Amino acid sequence: MTDTLSTPTSAPAAPAPRMGASAWGRIAICVVLALPAVVFRIGGIAPNPLVDLLVFGGAVVAASFLLAWAAEAAQKDIAGALAIAILALIAVLPEYAVDLYYAFRSGYDPSYEQFAAANMTGSNRLLLGFGWPLVVVISLLVARRFVRTGALPQAATRVLELERSSRLDIGFLALLAVVAFLIPLLGSIPMWFGFVLLAAFVWYLWRASKVDDGDDDEALPGMAGNIASMPQAARRWTIVALFVVAAAVILSSAEPFADALVQSGSALGIDSYFLVQWLAPLATEAPEFIVAALFALRGMGGAAIGTLIASKVNQWSLLVGSLPIAHVLGGGTTGGLPLDSRQVEEFMLTASQTVLGVAIIIALRFHRWSALALAALFAVQFLVTDTTGRWVLSIMHLVAALVVLWINRRDVLPTITAPFRRPSSPVFRD
Repeated sequence: MTDTLSTPTSAPAAPAPRMGASAWGRIAICVVLALPAVVFRIGGIAPNPLVDLLVFGGAVVAASFLLAWAAEAAQKDIAGALAIAILALIAVLPEYAVDLYYAFRSGYDPSYEQFAAANMTGSNRLLLGFGWPLVVVISLLVARRFVRTGALPQAATRVLELERSSRLDIGFLALLAVVAFLIPLLGSIPMWFGFVLLAAFVWYLWRASKVDDGDDDEALPGMAGNIASMPQAARRWTIVALFVVAAAVILSSAEPFADALVQSGSALGIDSYFLVQWLAPLATEAPEFIVAALFALRGMGGAAIGTLIASKVNQWSLLVGSLPIAHVLGGGTTGGLPLDSRQVEEFMLTASQTVLGVAIIIALRFHRWSALALAALFAVQFLVTDTTGRWVLSIMHLVAALVVLWINRRDVLPTITAPFRRPSSPVFRD
């Protein structure tokens, strides 16, 4: 007599994976942290700038985590390099909301013109000067564990190998970095220039959608893995719900948070420009750094740095391109967003740092010493408070970039032509 229970067809189906209570608890904590801001906004409550800064800033950070988790989990349904590009875009939406508010208000309040550029240049340099080295250092430390087991060679503790699909992102970033030097030369961000950058962003998304990096089955870390493990219908509804809640919180909190930053500077005796340039980006980009760090901790350093590179492309194309448009919509002239001498210096410093970053990763290798050098140069800028210092630091970036580009000269042409090549080109298979 045959035991039918032993046949494969009669084996009980595995239960559908579910999110644990701890995962739902993290989502609940973010919602609770965001609730006071919603109450303040609906009730028109504004006790004082410092309280507003804490309440609305906390809400922006909490919503940023919800966005980051949802965007990561969405990679389960969107594969390849396009998923990385979209993840990078969504992860920096809180920053965009704050920065575009400054640009919009500058249209009818000229005193806010400086803050739009300050927020963008600060977040841009923070991403490269702090985010990139952080991911590299974590990745190399994690690699030591694999070296001890013999799974990786000793060299893996000294250099992080980037994903091959990163060649496209680096190529776009290289072109945008060169074009960015037009901003300090023009002394403004004209409308026509904004439309050019927006077109570059659309082009970038289209090219990213054509690249298959072959890593679709890579496990997602942390909360994103919890969400991605859910059944398809539940997963998609959860992702949509997180997007909607986070977007509502960010849109309602961006304006009071941005204003509180400016007003808190006066109340605390701190330069408002400094708070806008560094505190706001630190709050809005913290979840993105944590997401990248989680990837690196799981031994996915290439994916981690790839996400941060894509974020740089988004900032130089979509964000900068949107600033003059927001300025005009706020009542500014159609000439675009004007920049004073300080903003010209800040854009020059940001563009030169980007060129150095491109030079370092152009060979699809990120050395330990390069990460430490980037972090050191980033730290030095906090000691530079005058015009001469900013120009000297910019020149140092460019000189170092030229040296590194010469060392990696064989990779220059394949990289800068990557955005123009067909997906079947060897540049995507090297």
